[in-house]
Amino acid sequence: MASDSKRIGILTSGGDCPGLNAVIRGAVKSANRHGFDVVGFLRGYEGLVDPVSFVPLNHKNTTGILSQGGTILGSTNKGRFAATVGVSNRVELDPELLAGVRTTFEQLNLHGLICVGGDGSLAVSQQFHEYGLPVVGVPKTIDNDLSATAFTFGFDSAVDCATDALDRLHTTAASHDRVMILEVMGRHAGWIALHAGIAAGGDVILIPEIPWTFENVCQKILERDRQGKRFTLIVVAEGAKLPSGAVVTQEPEQKDRQTRLGGIGSIVAQEIESRLGRETRTVVLGHLQRGGVPTTFDRVLATQYGAHAVRLIVQRRFGEMVCYHPPRMESVPIIEAVNELSTVDVNGSAVQAARALSVSFGDDPQPVGPFQLSGPPAKEIPAGPPAASADHPKKSSEGIAPTEFDRPVFFA
Repeated sequence: MASDSKRIGILTSGGDCPGLNAVIRGAVKSANRHGFDVVGFLRGYEGLVDPVSFVPLNHKNTTGILSQGGTILGSTNKGRFAATVGVSNRVELDPELLAGVRTTFEQLNLHGLICVGGDGSLAVSQQFHEYGLPVVGVPKTIDNDLSATAFTFGFDSAVDCATDALDRLHTTAASHDRVMILEVMGRHAGWIALHAGIAAGGDVILIPEIPWTFENVCQKILERDRQGKRFTLIVVAEGAKLPSGAVVTQEPEQKDRQTRLGGIGSIVAQEIESRLGRETRTVVLGHLQRGGVPTTFDRVLATQYGAHAVRLIVQRRFGEMVCYHPPRMESVPIIEAVNELSTVDVNGSAVQAARALSVSFGDDPQPVGPFQLSGPPAKEIPAGPPAASADHPKKSSEGIAPTEFDRPVFFA
């Protein structure tokens, strides 16, 4: 590999998800058209420093990967490049580590590096940018919780997986008059639970954004009993807080990485059985949501992300993340992308529609009807195109803040 070649690097970091290979393929094909060679670093950011590990990427070794799940480059969400712990808790990278990355850039003559990851991984790329390294970001997370983009790839595939699981649980729940609980991913945002719950006809949806109680969940089950429906389908996000405000974890709190969540489904099941004496079963979908082939929507979205990430490098717009503002692909500074999470609007149209269909969110019933706003009132949008601000992090190409109607509940 000639040292004077024009070269772009790409890596995939953080948790895996469907669509990563589509990004790689889109970036390689686009880069080659612009006269760049491409190298892929292995094991995320770890491949950038001693021992440096990478592979040349070309049309031969990226052919056929569009529909493959996972990532041909490998990934990791731990190690020397952990830059966040929890929400907005930045951890400064070791200067010697950054110096080692710079040496790799110089030795390989990298004109730019495409970093594909979620908020934690992009926090690393932001530190690279501040250090003077030419990087661009691509948003990846099944949780869809990055505020700077309407959708992250991997989300639709995760929703599709959760919806299929709920469809299957629906039939067995109805056959045995059982309460069935599906626990899905969603650390800080309940997008997967909300969309899958609506798409599969769930009866109770518990998400981090809406406080709930066991009493209200049990009341919904009893309400369905009175209607002659002896089964109930519940979907709960792993990050949904207990009525006490606690988050259920699988391990003690970790200092160097985010603590693994999980187990709230079993707690809800135990409470239902204890209070109502109803047979209740729990299924934890877990990493099934991360695996498998990407949906059509995610393939198209991820391919566009890869191609437009190369565009940012060609235009020397470093320190930016490509983002999807339907119908356009745009970009924002990475620092803006990682500073604010996108969470479910408790007054949004998706939540209102679910309430109109008698879906319970485990909170107090609303006697005035499902379209009554709950929680704090939504912020008013001023007349005319709003200025870019933290209040309006997601703008469409026309400059108007999108509503929940811009978020389709389910992609076929």
